[in-house]
Amino acid sequence: MWGIIISLLSGILMSVQGVFNSGATRQTSVWVAASFVQATALLVCIGAWFFTGREGTFGSLLQVQPRYILLGGAIGAFITYTVIVAMNQLGPARSVMLIVSAQLVSAWIVELFGWFGVEKVEFAWSKLFGILLLLAGIFVFKKN
Repeated sequence: MWGIIISLLSGILMSVQGVFNSGATRQTSVWVAASFVQATALLVCIGAWFFTGREGTFGSLLQVQPRYILLGGAIGAFITYTVIVAMNQLGPARSVMLIVSAQLVSAWIVELFGWFGVEKVEFAWSKLFGILLLLAGIFVFKKN
């Protein structure tokens, strides 16, 4: 149950963050706003690390294998950029609909093939049908 609540909260926060970032971009620029977003995220994460018991060390990052999984922060910068641009061009509802759809499809593909150390899952027609329904929903949503 806790995972469901956290997932819903994450989706809400992503949508609100996208709107905020888009508004900051209109008054600055996309890379200035994205830089500020990433810098404040760093400060919040370091602060949270200090106040929650300092589990782990930054030195342990040197031991992480495979090394490519450390690219999450760099990917995060491009996520911030693409969300800002999408929201500015499509508006919050359309951009989030497409973003979430792309997340679901790509996450399922990662699971199907067991990429990046994720446990491989079996193909299920019901999941493919669900994705097709989601894609149909995009067209219905776009019509109005």
